[in-house]
Amino acid sequence: MPRPSFIARSVAATSLMILLGTGSRAEAGTGVEMVPNGKRVQVLIDGKLVTEYISDDGPKPYFFPLFGPSGAAMTRSYPMMKVEGEKYDHPHHRSLWFTHGSVNKVDFWSEAPGHGTIVETSRPTIAGGPTSGVIKTTDDWIGPDSKKVCEDARTVRISSTKKEIILDFDITLKASEGPVTFGDTKEGMFGLRVATSMDVTSKKGGKIVNAEGVEDKAAWGKASSWVDYTGPVDGKTVGVAILNHPTSFRAPTTWHVRDYGLFAANPFGYGDFGQKTSGEYVLPKGESIRFLYRVILHDGDTASAGIPAQFEAYARSPKPVTD
Repeated sequence: MPRPSFIARSVAATSLMILLGTGSRAEAGTGVEMVPNGKRVQVLIDGKLVTEYISDDGPKPYFFPLFGPSGAAMTRSYPMMKVEGEKYDHPHHRSLWFTHGSVNKVDFWSEAPGHGTIVETSRPTIAGGPTSGVIKTTDDWIGPDSKKVCEDARTVRISSTKKEIILDFDITLKASEGPVTFGDTKEGMFGLRVATSMDVTSKKGGKIVNAEGVEDKAAWGKASSWVDYTGPVDGKTVGVAILNHPTSFRAPTTWHVRDYGLFAANPFGYGDFGQKTSGEYVLPKGESIRFLYRVILHDGDTASAGIPAQFEAYARSPKPVTD
């Protein structure tokens, strides 16, 4: 898949045009830089674009693109832009996102008529640094009737080593308006869509494996502490691993991970995943639940990236995302 050098964006128009860069090193800039751009924040590591936080396009905030340590584009570009050779299904799969398909029976997952919308309400922290950068936001979950359903607070810390880019997500959902029912549906929750060349159905070497060694289609619906999705981008094997911290809600989570490229942690889809018990959960008014995930963008396969050891190190951390 050819790597896009840029997309252009006009705020006044509906066409999307976002500078993505070529992945080459900038002349200036070291460490992790967070560059605000209206309702967006570009994340650069040593002058090279890694991702952009986007909260002004579509019904939910998301991160796009996601470049790995060697510059590989890890997530699909559609629907933000069309790239030859990509699949154009599921337009609600916007790169990397957090939402759910049934929240007080409101669909926040799809973009079908009557869907809900997640709206950023504040951005208390944007900070870079020599080893990591952080974005903190708050968001309201709004139903199609314009009424608030619940709210969240998100902290995303981004760092890197020579071998990987790491995004730590710490998300707290609060039943601010009244009781909130998270329905039993496979359509959720913390998700990304891998690059088309990486997916298993493309038959180019894509592979799914979880912590128990379950692979490809068999990993769907299973509970596991981590899953790694690997495959080729521009002829090189790369991977995206999602780790679920032991203190996260309902860890180890069940996974809505598909061989066509969807990759999502979903702790509510028990019935859809074939379990006899319901995954529905009622959060009482004023109470909260917390979700902790680590995304590792790596070169090579699961073994060479040391994902099992990476999870053990993550699991030992009592505060995966610090203030």
